[in-house]
Amino acid sequence: MQKVWKILEEPPQSFFEEFPELSKTVAILLYHRNIKTQRQIDEFLNPDYSVDIHDPYLFKDMKKAVKRIFKAIDKKEKIIIYGDYDADGVSASVILVSTLRAMGYDNVDVFLPHRETDGYGLNTRAVEDLAKDGAKLIITCDCGISNTKEVDFANEKKVDVIITDHHTIPPTLPKAFAIIHPKIEDEPYPDKWLSGGGVAFKLMQALLIKHKEKNELLSNGEKHESHEKWLLDMVAISSVADMVPLIGESRTLTKYGLLVLNKTKRLGLQKLLLEARIVEQDGSMKRNLDTYTIGFQIAPRINAAGRINHANVAYNLMMAEKGTDAVDLAFELDQNNKERQTLTEELFKKSIEQIEKNQMNNPVLFVIGSGWPTGLVGLIAGKIKEKYYKPTLAMSDGEKEITGSGRSIEGFNIIETFQENPELFLKYGGHPMACGFTLANKEKLEDFKTYMISKYNEKTKDQDMNPTIKIDAEIKLTEVDWELFDLLENFKPFGIHNDRPKYLTRDLEIFDIKTVGKEAKHLKLTVKQDSKIRKTIGWSLCDTNGDINWCKLLKIGDKIDMVFEIDVNEWNGNRELQLTIVDLRKSS
Repeated sequence: MQKVWKILEEPPQSFFEEFPELSKTVAILLYHRNIKTQRQIDEFLNPDYSVDIHDPYLFKDMKKAVKRIFKAIDKKEKIIIYGDYDADGVSASVILVSTLRAMGYDNVDVFLPHRETDGYGLNTRAVEDLAKDGAKLIITCDCGISNTKEVDFANEKKVDVIITDHHTIPPTLPKAFAIIHPKIEDEPYPDKWLSGGGVAFKLMQALLIKHKEKNELLSNGEKHESHEKWLLDMVAISSVADMVPLIGESRTLTKYGLLVLNKTKRLGLQKLLLEARIVEQDGSMKRNLDTYTIGFQIAPRINAAGRINHANVAYNLMMAEKGTDAVDLAFELDQNNKERQTLTEELFKKSIEQIEKNQMNNPVLFVIGSGWPTGLVGLIAGKIKEKYYKPTLAMSDGEKEITGSGRSIEGFNIIETFQENPELFLKYGGHPMACGFTLANKEKLEDFKTYMISKYNEKTKDQDMNPTIKIDAEIKLTEVDWELFDLLENFKPFGIHNDRPKYLTRDLEIFDIKTVGKEAKHLKLTVKQDSKIRKTIGWSLCDTNGDINWCKLLKIGDKIDMVFEIDVNEWNGNRELQLTIVDLRKSS
């Protein structure tokens, strides 16, 4: 689908005059990211852990939650950390279990639901089993805010529930003992964009503050501050994997988390990085670990556990204390990931067949398969959404129910649409752009399809729904140099609400063209403008499953316009600037 190229306007002259110490390039990029005050600029360009991390007790229920946890410790009650089965939930669970054990409390266990048999969030069967096993306190991680019925059931069983979550708020809040959630109404906590792991981290900070009042060190001899900072790798993984906006406190936590990740002491992560060939056999890094490493290499492997097998594999890897255990678990995760890739590709092709058969004109797309792994439907929905740029619901038709996952596009809030007709669902949860759900019964499928299409048409009738690429500036190839690259480095870590800066340049002549990669899916162009020559890379631009196979459309001598990001290519100790193609067109 043809994308709209939108060059963002420069800031007014008054903005440049207000911050004369900023270079024009930096000022423009900050303005485009809605960073317009001195406080925001300082926090963004120079995140300071001692200044920009908020007091966890700003959460209105934090004091209550901490008091209940220490009561459980004093009475030796069994505590269950109930996490989600994705990278965010696993990271959050690791943070809390590690902290309670470091405080010397061992009567704590973790429960991660099985995606196929338990589904997302709390479920009554699991709560009942945990209660029978002696649990008196359940602390949720990255889930729970939509589980009103299940929390009521826990209360009946005399089990208190503390919810730590960050997902979309339902119309009725669960009657939990305490709720730590940055987005609930009247919540004074200033940062609203924490990941599930970030919220768990705030609870962990509050516990350490309370513990330190009477204890100079943790039970394992570690300083409280040291324990806190060594868990930042888990926060970085959770924030990037769950695609929360990397602004404000989340940005600061992620930036420092990446520093920890690059020197992690966690055995499981070390072995996972080795298995993924991110580090050499001697432990040396091939490149600094960044948000790309997490998003495309670490998080998919952690998520693969819950998609193919059980999230316990990923959790046990992150908690591993023996090298042999870490090696075996890292290998298992990598095998899960390879299986996930193969299965996803197979089901993606079947999904395309369904769509091309009778849905090409539909504004919302639906694909469904008998017995499709529920752990893969979200990936399928995401790939279809990217291919057709339409909201997509991918579903698995099981023996008793239909379970699915949705991915949306800018301008259509999918979870809000679900909330307007909850009778269609047995359960659901998620964010404006992504959701998970189980239909109330199989007979609701056609009603569900009709409803979603009707709501999409209603909500978007006055909007331009064409995909848009926001471009920071139009420049010449001569302006792409190491000075500009170094300026852009100040904007890392990149992520949601802080995309890599994008630039447009026109009338490039193709000097050389080739395909790269095992399946020749990637396009490598050498382009020339006036006397300047640059190398570029376009990922999957020659993929036969893509919208356009540019390798068949381009030839040496063609003139093209290109939207790109500025990156660096490193090999054998050499470094050169490289343009990563975002989109391109023939100049004609």
